[in-house]
Amino acid sequence: MTRKGLIHIYTGDGKGKTTAAIGLAIRAVGHGFKVAYIYFHKDPKRWGYGEHKVLRTIGVDVFGFARRHPHFYKKLNPDEVRKECLKGMRFIESLYKNNKYNMIILDELMISLRDGFLKKEEVMNIMKTKPRGLELVLTGRGAKRGVVRCADLVSKIEKIKHPYDSGVQRRVGIEY
Repeated sequence: MTRKGLIHIYTGDGKGKTTAAIGLAIRAVGHGFKVAYIYFHKDPKRWGYGEHKVLRTIGVDVFGFARRHPHFYKKLNPDEVRKECLKGMRFIESLYKNNKYNMIILDELMISLRDGFLKKEEVMNIMKTKPRGLELVLTGRGAKRGVVRCADLVSKIEKIKHPYDSGVQRRVGIEY
């Protein structure tokens, strides 16, 4: 019998959502799982995310969609961002059909939903149609109530204090 995979969500305004998901990926790979890490709204050319390099090194397949977000790129057309997000959703569905992964991480997918680039039904469809044995991990601020209800494990990471509040900018190796 195939073990039942669960749906995890890491949300909230605190630091550590992606870090938690990557920790799960490392643990899973250590036990022989095949992992895919799919990110949204992250621009590796601009920020050079160190975790992507490490994930690839340990055998995680890394894919990116809608790399830019209007918050950082003011002239970006929201319709184009939506098209990229939908392209990512079709890609996820193709991975489901292929069924070669034990874990798929959808990093910052909640941002796509929160900011209106994806609809709640589209995200919930991805959650409801996942293969039975797949661990599905979603991260990002602003998880919607219906999406939270559909998950098996939800952690809300709360910001109590953050260096940004006192003017400290993003730091290489810590925030990205």
